Amino acid sequence: MADNSAWPLEFLEFDRTFTAMMTGAKLFGVAAGAAFLTGYGVFVDRRADLREAAAEARYGPIGHLINVNGTEVHAFVAGAGPDLILIHGASGNLRDFSFDLVERLQDRYRVIAFDRPGLGWTERLPTYRNTRNIQGETPREQAALLQLAADALNVRNPIVVGHSFGGAVALAWGLERPNDTAAIVGLGAVSNPWPGSLSTLYRINASRLGSAVVVPWLAAFASKHRIDETIASIFAPDAVPEGYIRRVGAPLTVRRTALRANAQQVWNLRPHIVEMSALYADTLKMPVEIVHGTADTIVPMDIHADVLASQLRNARYTKLEGIGHMPHHAVPESVVDVIDSAALRAGLR
Repeated sequence: MADNSAWPLEFLEFDRTFTAMMTGAKLFGVAAGAAFLTGYGVFVDRRADLREAAAEARYGPIGHLINVNGTEVHAFVAGAGPDLILIHGASGNLRDFSFDLVERLQDRYRVIAFDRPGLGWTERLPTYRNTRNIQGETPREQAALLQLAADALNVRNPIVVGHSFGGAVALAWGLERPNDTAAIVGLGAVSNPWPGSLSTLYRINASRLGSAVVVPWLAAFASKHRIDETIASIFAPDAVPEGYIRRVGAPLTVRRTALRANAQQVWNLRPHIVEMSALYADTLKMPVEIVHGTADTIVPMDIHADVLASQLRNARYTKLEGIGHMPHHAVPESVVDVIDSAALRAGLR
């Protein structure tokens, strides 16, 4: 992964607003300032409530809600054939796949796209629902939850496709069930430890203070313009497909639960990747397809795909020249070809 900040201008505006509030508190006295801050917090939460309700009413579940030991998992199922699992990236949801990719695959696979915990319409695991818990669901915990949901759908020996953070979950899926995973396909996948740190906003939003103060502010005030700009930066240098922003339900990503889940999962990811990467060579014996754009600055190719290709003797590596972090939208035909290659190598076609 890379040090890419989300909502930088909103955070700067929050910083200015909070500074002004604290100055006001000093000027008017501690009691008056505390009352002002409390009132402002109620106003922010109320505004966030209204925006979240509107987002959920507009972008409701498009698939099944499966109860897995008290946790609801959202799954979208289409087509018939060998089972094919799709796992989305950070801040996303399964609508990213239902926009275009599912339609390209459903004529020859039973495609099952999942929302990851805390994102879209899948609930967080019970341990992480307490807002005082600043950890995030690990890739292996996420894989285990989605595997139980897949069991409820009678999934057997699937091809597992993961994009970005979902790539780490796809690799964890293979580590959890090496004998019941036909193949793994990573699309701009997080797979290996990265140098340095992530953006400051991930650290802030993952903290108790940031979770309590900054996250509600972002949920209440993040503008459509900033959401659109952030999506464009994720796609760069490729263009955002026409109609994508309306389809994907971007307002779902700025709900308080989703912001907390995403920040905590991403901020705490690295040590789990360190642990997982040491197991790849001995455990992941199934066919693995690695697809990565050479212009991907979100999950740099040299840190992740290049290293993963050297770790796995059974990996095939497809480099997409000039393509960024969203290959399944920029060059969907190439991604479909790779998935078909994985199915062929796994003996499913």
